[in-house]
Amino acid sequence: MTEKRKTLPSGLTGNTLKLIAIFTMLIDHIGAAVIEAGILSSNDMARMMAILETERGMQWYLADIVLRLIGRLAFPIFCFLLVEGFTHTGNEAKYARNLLLFALISEIPFDLAFFGRLFFPGAQNVYFTLFLGVEMMCFLKKYAGRPVIQGAAVAAACGLSVLLKSDYSYMGILMIASFYLLRNRRTTQLILAGILAAAESLTLFGAAALALIPIARYNGERGKLRLKYFFYWFYPVHIMALYLLRCLLFGQV
Repeated sequence: MTEKRKTLPSGLTGNTLKLIAIFTMLIDHIGAAVIEAGILSSNDMARMMAILETERGMQWYLADIVLRLIGRLAFPIFCFLLVEGFTHTGNEAKYARNLLLFALISEIPFDLAFFGRLFFPGAQNVYFTLFLGVEMMCFLKKYAGRPVIQGAAVAAACGLSVLLKSDYSYMGILMIASFYLLRNRRTTQLILAGILAAAESLTLFGAAALALIPIARYNGERGKLRLKYFFYWFYPVHIMALYLLRCLLFGQV
């Protein structure tokens, strides 16, 4: 008797979604850290306007738009995977601690890559938003069935994200909340998250809503490879590498 092969579930695993997210994030950050901050000199408004008046400058600007459009897919996927990780973790405190640790590790590379400064208080990296999202979900889980307290937890997390000036701000918190609170109502979850993603990326034609296409294909499996810390480290390492590449190419911070 021939042995039957075990069929794999169709759709995308968590690892595949993570790879899509980091690839599109890398594309996005090439646009932001190399083209915008380097070629277009976005941190110097007068110089940037002079560059944009040239034909070559406009070509680079259009290329940047394409890269940033592709990059809009990354954040909603990361939010979805954050919720999946939270619902499956056996240690919520460690999960939050790891995010806070990498928020601190990433802050100097983030400031250098996108603002050309060792310390820029006007914006904090996305790990702070994800950390606030996990802390919020701890309250949402603890006070399940008590919508007033849950609403207060979401509002508090939104307020802290604005106060900290963390990447994606309150829209990122709302996206995480929608993925978590509607995790057992798949269609409604995808619709609301898609609306929030479109609103967050309105200046780029709502392109972030396209992230809901691969998210809808998620099959609930983590995937065979154990790449947990690769995904944690990819963020600070790649933005620092892009900053160094910009310095090498253009001799500017």
